Amino acid sequence: MEKLTQQEEAAMLTVWKAGPGFVKDFLEAHPAPQPPYTTLASTIKNLEKKGYLKSRKIGNVYEYTPIIAEDEYKQKFMNGFVKDYFEDSYKALVTFFAKEKKISPEELKEIVKLIEKN
Repeated sequence: MEKLTQQEEAAMLTVWKAGPGFVKDFLEAHPAPQPPYTTLASTIKNLEKKGYLKSRKIGNVYEYTPIIAEDEYKQKFMNGFVKDYFEDSYKALVTFFAKEKKISPEELKEIVKLIEKN
């Protein structure tokens, strides 16, 4: 699975949110600021080339459907992120956020409860 650019990731998040549809549907569902139609259409084509979307021609337009699930992408991305930036250690990741005060003690307690529960 090829890593996405920020623009591609924003488009995919919109596609996942909107579900199967046409470029105009994704443009309407895209959060502000919306890209120009042609830019989004090019991005959608790139996502198809990278294997994230499949298309089906209906008349003169294409309907796009996600091939990769959002959860699958997030899991792959996070695994790579932790490997590249935290020496493959989720403990180091959590420690970083705790030291930077990006996570509260209450949130850490909730995480521990979730871990113990599972």
